[in-house]
Amino acid sequence: MSPIAAILLILLAGALGAAAGFMYRKQVTEQKIGRAEQYANDLLNEATRKAEDQKKERILEAKEEVLRLKQDLDREIHDRRAEQQRGERRVAQREETLDKKLDNLEKREERLNRKSEEIQAALDEAERLKNLQSTELERIAGMTADEAAQVIISRVQKEAYHDAAASVREIEQKAKEEGDKKARNIISLAIQKCASDHVAETTVSVIALPNDDMKGRIIGREGRNIRALETATGVDLIIDDTPEAIIISAFDPVRREVARIALEKLLQDGRIHPARIEEMVEKAKLAVEEQIKEAGEQAVFETGQHGLHPEIVRLLGRMKYRTSYGQNVLKHSIEVSHLAGLMAAEIGADIQIAKRAGLLHDLGKAVDHDQEGTHVSLGAEIARKYRESPEVIHAILAHHNDVDPSTVEAVLVQAADAISAARPGARRESLENYIKRLTKLEEIANSFQGVEKTFAIQSGREVRIIVKPEDVNDEGTKVLAKEIAKRIENEMEFPGQIRVNVIRETRSVEYAK
Repeated sequence: MSPIAAILLILLAGALGAAAGFMYRKQVTEQKIGRAEQYANDLLNEATRKAEDQKKERILEAKEEVLRLKQDLDREIHDRRAEQQRGERRVAQREETLDKKLDNLEKREERLNRKSEEIQAALDEAERLKNLQSTELERIAGMTADEAAQVIISRVQKEAYHDAAASVREIEQKAKEEGDKKARNIISLAIQKCASDHVAETTVSVIALPNDDMKGRIIGREGRNIRALETATGVDLIIDDTPEAIIISAFDPVRREVARIALEKLLQDGRIHPARIEEMVEKAKLAVEEQIKEAGEQAVFETGQHGLHPEIVRLLGRMKYRTSYGQNVLKHSIEVSHLAGLMAAEIGADIQIAKRAGLLHDLGKAVDHDQEGTHVSLGAEIARKYRESPEVIHAILAHHNDVDPSTVEAVLVQAADAISAARPGARRESLENYIKRLTKLEEIANSFQGVEKTFAIQSGREVRIIVKPEDVNDEGTKVLAKEIAKRIENEMEFPGQIRVNVIRETRSVEYAK
């Protein structure tokens, strides 16, 4: 083969290959274009479908909204129609009621007219019978009209007097019943408004100790500390197996409080010996006096009774340490003041006088241990001394009927005193008898010459008597103990036995300078 032919063959082959490649690429390109058109058509169809779906959803939502609005409108129309119907029914009922009332008024008017006619007819008949009776009486009795009138008037007067007396009795009975009912109501309201708690007065106090070793220090060597404390305060110290505690026993709350304060101060100080004990007892007495003053001022403030003399205020404070049948006298007086004031307010009496008299009605109990006379007379005398009003003094005198009450306030104080004392748990008879027995023991011992101090201890099973060493010698103590024991046997009744302990002590004190 010639070179030219080969070249032509190669060129032909290249042309055929190029043509074949061109045809292949054209075919591939057409396929890609077809697929792109198909994809575009698919996208267009999908978009058309989604647009149709959204169109349907929007149409559906619009229809639902229209339906909802229509339902709301229908419901509103229905409610308005119902309200209108109710209004129409109310109007109809009102018209019907007015018609009934009108009919009733017409019927009532007719009945009244008939009754008026009947009354007029009865009056005419009564006048006719009266004339007939007058004529008949004149004919039968031979009396004139004036004489017959006098007989009838006398008879009518007697009947009227009888009816009036019966009415008076009925009115008095009703008034008494109403008065009792109103009084009970006033008292119940006063008690309800003044409901206060009652705490029974006890005769012991418990002192907490930091440790049990302190018990030995309180007792002291050979018991000298505890004896010094019991002698100075007049109480009975009970030291038993109770852990970290001792008990102060005494019927007199003042002594018990003095002992408690003194013992607490000794525990804080740590120095416990007879001389220190006496010092702390004196300080405790001053502290109790301050407490008495504060208690009086608190009572005055609580009841709103200002302008009281300072001495009266102090005496009120002393009543904090005074009991009557187990009831604290100061708390009782405050309660009586409140009750009397509440009842005075209910019936329109003088509230301030009632409250003041209620607060001071037992003032004499603050001094009846030291002075002769009843607490009523002593209280009135104190009130008169410090220029209290006559109304208050009269209420004090009348609260136990020593004099007849002549004022409303005095009666109210009587009632308030009885209410306070009669409350459940307010008083205990047994405690009062116990205190009276201890008081009697001390009074018997104090009545002997040479006695300086007397303390009833051990629940009344022992009476401890301190004598003046310059008036009674050592031999005289034995005689005095025997005489006191004999008098106790003769004048008192008691179970078991009572120990009479007479103590004589002489001290000599000098100072080295």
